[in-house]
Amino acid sequence: MQRMIRLARAVVEIMVSEYDTRFVLQKLADPFWFQAFGCLLGFDWHSSGLTTTVCAALKAAFQTAGSDFPLYACGGKGSRSRRTPEEIAAACDALGVDADPLIYASRMAAKIDNAALQDGFQIYHHCFFFDRTGLWAVVQQGMARENDPLGRPNAGFARRYHWVADKVGDWTIRPEAAICSEKTAPLVVDTIAKEARPMQQDVTRLLTEEQREVQKILKDLPHLRLTPRHRILLSDIDPRRISRILLSTYDDPPETFASLIGRRGIGPATIRALALTAEIIYGHGPSYRDPARFSFAHGGKDGTPYPVRRDVYDETISILNSLVSRARVDQSEKRRAFRRLAVFTTISSAESQRHSVNRTTSETTRL
Repeated sequence: MQRMIRLARAVVEIMVSEYDTRFVLQKLADPFWFQAFGCLLGFDWHSSGLTTTVCAALKAAFQTAGSDFPLYACGGKGSRSRRTPEEIAAACDALGVDADPLIYASRMAAKIDNAALQDGFQIYHHCFFFDRTGLWAVVQQGMARENDPLGRPNAGFARRYHWVADKVGDWTIRPEAAICSEKTAPLVVDTIAKEARPMQQDVTRLLTEEQREVQKILKDLPHLRLTPRHRILLSDIDPRRISRILLSTYDDPPETFASLIGRRGIGPATIRALALTAEIIYGHGPSYRDPARFSFAHGGKDGTPYPVRRDVYDETISILNSLVSRARVDQSEKRRAFRRLAVFTTISSAESQRHSVNRTTSETTRL
């Protein structure tokens, strides 16, 4: 893990030096780059642990890079994810910038992938990255539940959700940069798909109109027969609970579907129920299509495709650190350093394929 932290820090420092923090955040939101980066750090290409470990390494790398480092990471796995708002606020206090927009972005990203998109994966890891200008990215992961309310058979599988500020034009129309999954979910309720826009408007309308007629319809819901393709079940509906929600929102109606999602107390069951109610009344439903879509340098910790070469790993860290140092001095030196890195990469790859254990002193010297 200490090697992963040092290598992650060296790579990101070079990226910031060569480009800028926006470039780094955009790369973190690219699932293929992120997967390749995890392989570079030596983690399993197929493991859900890649996400949590790479994010933990990045968070530690940023924290140990010094106060001048322009990137910040908050949150993590389990209970650490729930501390994300506090960590964002603490970092912003030190910077003297407003934390509220970043806290809102963090909360909305988690809420949308946990409640507005219901694919059977419960978010348990949330890592929020940002820079001093307010640009941000999110890498979060969900695990399929053992007792899924819709009976989906993906228990034991995980999927990763990537976000970046540049891609969020509208919180309610597929705002994620990417959703990466090894398997598609057979039953999905997606209320933020582009084709779900009419349903979003219907739900907002439902919550702002007089409720007498709606109350009558709610009483009849248990007697309706839904088609087999319907992913929202009548068992999701508790007329008394929905009535309480409608009465509360009628007094303080949400202006948009996004503001409804962001309200505390509005979870997956409530959104499913409102989506079904709006579809029955107005005829527009959510999307039932799964939006998910599906990179080795130092080996993997499980020995696939070969065990981690610690000597090669340490040499990579040393070379990258020297690149960072030289990058601050002279452009020509920087270019020569990158050429040496390219030569090293070629030699290292060839040696790894031959499963070579030792490198001779002359080879190291020549490199």
